[in-house]
Amino acid sequence: MPSSSVTLVSKCTVYPEHKSTIKSLKLSVSDLPMLSCQYIQKGVLHTRPPLPIDSLISLLKQSLSTALTHFPPLAGRFETDADGHVHIICNDAGVEFIHARAKHFLIRDLLSPVDVHNCFKQFFTFDGLLSYAGHSKPLAVVQITELADGLFIGCTVNHSVTDGTSFWHFFNTFAEITKGAKKISRSPDFNRDNVFNSPVVLRVPEGGPRLTFSGDEPLRERIFRFDREAILKLRYRANNQIQKSTNGQVLDMGEILGKRSNDSWKPINGENGMDNGKKTSVLGKLLKNNVSKPLDSETGMKSLQLDWEMSESGGERLFEERDEGVNGKRRASMQHTLLDVLA
Repeated sequence: MPSSSVTLVSKCTVYPEHKSTIKSLKLSVSDLPMLSCQYIQKGVLHTRPPLPIDSLISLLKQSLSTALTHFPPLAGRFETDADGHVHIICNDAGVEFIHARAKHFLIRDLLSPVDVHNCFKQFFTFDGLLSYAGHSKPLAVVQITELADGLFIGCTVNHSVTDGTSFWHFFNTFAEITKGAKKISRSPDFNRDNVFNSPVVLRVPEGGPRLTFSGDEPLRERIFRFDREAILKLRYRANNQIQKSTNGQVLDMGEILGKRSNDSWKPINGENGMDNGKKTSVLGKLLKNNVSKPLDSETGMKSLQLDWEMSESGGERLFEERDEGVNGKRRASMQHTLLDVLA
């Protein structure tokens, strides 16, 4: 197995093609804990394209610039105001773009082992960086690493700005534009008319929060392979699977998933006839901090709002606000800034 060294060829900042029309977006209560999590890292491995590498790098830079016009928060920076609220300032500060080489690696060197090769860490920038660093660091970085017979495109994105679903929304938009699309298939939605901004603040120690999960813990990363036929079979099963209910009635998966989604919003230990003095808890399973498509108002409100009332004798409250309109009781609310729920 070759050594894992990667050589830096060039580094620059890519700016959005057009200026952002969004000034700032405040991080929601449920986005704030992600400040103590590391940046998200995801990438794709390609065989070497027929295009000369210099032409390809130039094309990717231009496509990234266009994609950032649709996703201006990724080209911004964090800023904490005097009241302690953290905002994404959409100031077009840009993202890092890195061109690197590891031409001693073949694609088979990376895919043949059972375990993930440690060289993959060098295919990403900001490895181990906490999302809180977005106050001074770019919120996204793209690294193109040349291999002997292929290309690895790695993208690192701040976890307080996006999650896995919205990451791939951005990445797929980037790919669409690179392939020549004049109009993207799905635009992100930054409309916050349905979201009740909370005045709560997450207090962090001087210098930023601590890492939520220790990066020094032993972790074995494995490679799982799914060929095209296996994916098609799984897709067919997901789209066509049926299941019998307890009374023998046949239900399709759409009905089952719809019922599960609906039931997830029912109160837990709340107004359920139980005289135990506990207050209602509503836990939403589909909340995400995504940048993505619009939702209808009813679905949007169900998906985006997560409320719970805490007992007067409850434990530590990290997020808390006064709401004298609910019988003078304390009430905490969580909403997301950048939103999507899978349809």
